[in-house]
Parts: sequence; C-alpha cells; structure tokens
Amino acid sequence: MPVKIRLQRHGKKGKPFYWIVAADSRSKRDGKLLEKLGTYNPNTNPAEINIDVDGAVKWLQNGAQPTDTARAILSYKGVLLKNHLVGGVRKGALTEEQAEAKFAAWLEEKANSVAAKTDDLAKAKADAKAKALAAEKEINEARIAAAKPVEEVAEETEAAVEEAVEAKEEVAEAPAEETPAADAESSKEEE
Repeated sequence: MPVKIRLQRHGKKGKPFYWIVAADSRSKRDGKLLEKLGTYNPNTNPAEINIDVDGAVKWLQNGAQPTDTARAILSYKGVLLKNHLVGGVRKGALTEEQAEAKFAAWLEEKANSVAAKTDDLAKAKADAKAKALAAEKEINEARIAAAKPVEEVAEETEAAVEEAVEAKEEVAEAPAEETPAADAESSKEEE
C-alpha cells in the first residue's frame, strides 16, 4: 500500500486549517487516514505548525512519500534533517548523541530565526501604526489651521466693512462742494 504524507483540509471557507496526515495515496483528500502527524494553520503570520517529529520520521523510514507542500513543511520543522541524521546513525557515521546534538542545535537556530521574524513583523506593525497616527495628527492640524484663517478673515472683513461704513458716513457728512462732481460743475460755470 503506497503511503503519502499529505495535508487534509479542515476549517471553513476562506479560513483553511490543515491536518498533516499519513494516508493511503488512493484515498480521498479528506478521506480515511492512517495517522494524524500534526497540524498546519496558514492563517497566522508566521504560519503555525505543530508536528510529531518522531512519528513523521517513522513513516519516512517506512517509505512514505511526502507531497510537495508536506515536504516543505517537514523540511521547515526539521523532520527531513532528523530522518537524515537517523540514517547516518543507522549506517554508523554518527553516534546517537552527536545526531541529537546536531538536531538540537538546528532547532535552536531555527527558533531564533522564527523569533527574529516575529519581532520584525511586530516592529513593522508598530511602525505602520505610528505612521498612521502621525498622518492623522497632520490632517487634524491642517484642519485646525484651515479653520483659524476663516475666523481671521471674518474678523478682517468685519473691520473692513466698519471702515467702509465710516468712510461712507464721512463722505455723506462732507459738504457737497468738496465732491469732485461739484468741482467739475463749478469749473464749467466759471468759463
């Protein structure tokens, strides 16, 4: 019976959630499985992967073939490295302790890189939030600045209107002889 390590889809529409399973290659995608090896949630960033490393190595040692996506996930979690190290121990190239030490060192390095990525994502999110807040403050300041000139213009307009009214009153109070039209008429009469 040809065994595949593959993904079995669960979750709702638009929010996939996968089980990593060992199943007969002839069974349906979401059909009968031989063993559930772990889970994969691509909805989070970084993706959340939980896997039984020893169980997956056991299936790989027995000849199970992973699909392309399952192979990428197994490689990401170190299952293929562990399988390689177990093969080296079986051939006598490594001792069990050396293999475990190499695998532990690799896991620690991988955990550090994942933590760095998580920190970078959190920092990027905080920077984006700070930029959005700064842009919002600038917009609010622009609105406030735009509102002040309207009030100042209104005050200036009121002052100009008052000056115009005063000038009109002064013109009305002035004698008729001083107006330019009266001066023109008087010059015609003199001729």
